Amino acid sequence: MDNQDSLNYERIATAIAYIRDHFKEQPDLDTIAEKVHLSPFHFQRLFSEWAGTSPKKFLQYISLEHARKVLKEQQVSLAEAAFETGLSGTGRLHELFVKIEGMTPAEYKSGGKNLEIHYSYGVSPFGRLLIASTGKGICHVAFTSDDAGGLAILQSHFPNARFLHQDEAIHRQLQQVFTHNPWPGPLLKLHLKGTDFQLKVWEALLRIPLGQLSTYGNLAAEIEKPAASRAVGTAIGSNPVAFLIPCHRVIQASGALGGYMWGPVRKTAIIGWEAASADTPDKPNDPEERMQSPKP
Repeated sequence: MDNQDSLNYERIATAIAYIRDHFKEQPDLDTIAEKVHLSPFHFQRLFSEWAGTSPKKFLQYISLEHARKVLKEQQVSLAEAAFETGLSGTGRLHELFVKIEGMTPAEYKSGGKNLEIHYSYGVSPFGRLLIASTGKGICHVAFTSDDAGGLAILQSHFPNARFLHQDEAIHRQLQQVFTHNPWPGPLLKLHLKGTDFQLKVWEALLRIPLGQLSTYGNLAAEIEKPAASRAVGTAIGSNPVAFLIPCHRVIQASGALGGYMWGPVRKTAIIGWEAASADTPDKPNDPEERMQSPKP
């Protein structure tokens, strides 16, 4: 994955923003391509390479009707849904390859004193990343368009830690999750600063299967705190690890996608991208969609 992927996302994001605002009109390929100043052929090819599916099918994935359909059909708990999802292919659960370790009370209260944090910058299909880790695992992942500003935010979370700009193998390993392929590596460890309640919410987020969605109320019930929807929302909003802990999979009970720390367009893109990944794990398009692709 290189910087071109990140640049392509900026183009795709413009298209997704248009789709998100006009999904009720079900815009056709020509209309969307015109909005990003590309020919229908080149837009279809770029979009399919990025999302693993056609713009037409992606539109179906991110429509509010899709969100409502997923919620209506999900009559079981998150844990039961996770069990039913199975353990192989790109339908794997985050919890199968991500393990959370909470920081000690001393590390939590001291603002990271005695911690050495290594950070580097990477790319993803959804924009540039700031990745940071301790000797125990990943402690911070954020989408950022401002390297200095992103670093300042990281440092504010650990004001007494030592920071070193250094790429690590675990940083490169993390970027492998941004593919449509099965997870190839060993368990990815997270070393997170959070209260017991926050850690419990983040662990529950890991049990939401790829391509599925949940609500704040369902998540509160899952952790046996049915009256704590607002507190759950606050814990979700403080998630320090973008994408790996899938806070983007939580939407409003109405089916509206709701807010996201890194922007509503990026949330829309991730939900659609994951739905495509879960639906077509082994091919960029199904044969019917390929046959419908416009001629150059």
